[in-house]
Amino acid sequence: MSTSPSPEVGDRRRVVLTGLGAITSIGTGLAEYTAGLRAGRNGAAEITRFDTTGFDQVHACEVPDFDPEQWIRNVPLDDVGQAGQFALAAARMAVEDAGLTEDELGDRQSVVSIGTTDGESHDLDRLIAMDVAAGDPEVMDPVLARRINTGRLSTAVARELRMPNVEANTVTTACAAGNYSIGYGLDSIRSGETDLAICGGADAVCRKAFVSFYRLGALTSEDRVRPFDKNRRGILTGEGAGVLVLESLESALARGARIYAEVLGYGLSCDANHPTAPDREGIARGIRLALDDAGVKQDEVDFISAHGTGTKANDKTESGAIVDVYGDTPPRTVALKSMLGHSMGAASALGAIACALSIEHGFIPPTINHVETDPECPVDCVPNESVEADVRIVQNNSSAFAGNNAILILGKYGERV
Repeated sequence: MSTSPSPEVGDRRRVVLTGLGAITSIGTGLAEYTAGLRAGRNGAAEITRFDTTGFDQVHACEVPDFDPEQWIRNVPLDDVGQAGQFALAAARMAVEDAGLTEDELGDRQSVVSIGTTDGESHDLDRLIAMDVAAGDPEVMDPVLARRINTGRLSTAVARELRMPNVEANTVTTACAAGNYSIGYGLDSIRSGETDLAICGGADAVCRKAFVSFYRLGALTSEDRVRPFDKNRRGILTGEGAGVLVLESLESALARGARIYAEVLGYGLSCDANHPTAPDREGIARGIRLALDDAGVKQDEVDFISAHGTGTKANDKTESGAIVDVYGDTPPRTVALKSMLGHSMGAASALGAIACALSIEHGFIPPTINHVETDPECPVDCVPNESVEADVRIVQNNSSAFAGNNAILILGKYGERV
């Protein structure tokens, strides 16, 4: 393979990752997140965000010891809720990791795209509680009320980074939103509309998501998530933010930026088969579209970061779709949600960061809490311990309610023409 730094492939501009920022239940910042992934750390603990009295499940994967003042400098903290604070902190980490200053960001035409499932639903929970307790909506706190608009997640990032010349959008395709946002940034740079995109996802643990999955019967009764395991019982809700700096290769080379990975392509499919149930063919179609967009053959993929929620339906369906595309011996397929829980709109963004770190540091993260693989999930899930590997190309899966599937392909920079 050529190591040519050509800024284009055919008639398309090449796009690379030059900065990463992660807020997670297993570590904040790249060093801690990488260490957590390598060690197979479990982020589950008892919920502190809201009162769980009356529920027989009291666990989630909350971000511990988060200090927003360490990262947020320009936006007043009461202008954003918990999800917004996660997004701002991760964005600040990512641009600093990329070596970009506020002056440089302010001079550039850019894209900011943040995906989410629940936005500031924790604030909405609190507002409704005020109304119910008083029987009067007039008692609702206006500070909380003004920040629940989901669009503020992306505009707040632009404000924090002092980026006036920016297209800011918030993507709300639920649990696939992070990959959707990265795909949007990829398209914007490929098309020549911009050289820089700050993309990712953010969500915070909230009563709304917890109760919704509880009523659906999708929450595990345990204090752990066991994707692909024969005795898996469901998800734990989680939270955090993952933000990535996407940049045209020409721009990255011109400023001597470090390159974590190349964004080779992505694929979207919306099967609309069922409000909540995943669809095997819809997922498989998204994978094929992503591989085709990336120009990658099946035997070139080193591992798959699965959506891997730990529910009976998802893991069986997703495994089947992977086998449909790759045959009976698919690439090793890991589930980060065994460590992170389901961080909703942040999930696939954190998955993309994990993939980039795997390429950078040469390892495949594990699927923890694993005892016995379900015969209906015929994948090597890298049980319980990470493995060292020469990782060159990785596939990052995400799926969401209503059949929204987004698949991302990352590769080691310099491996492809």
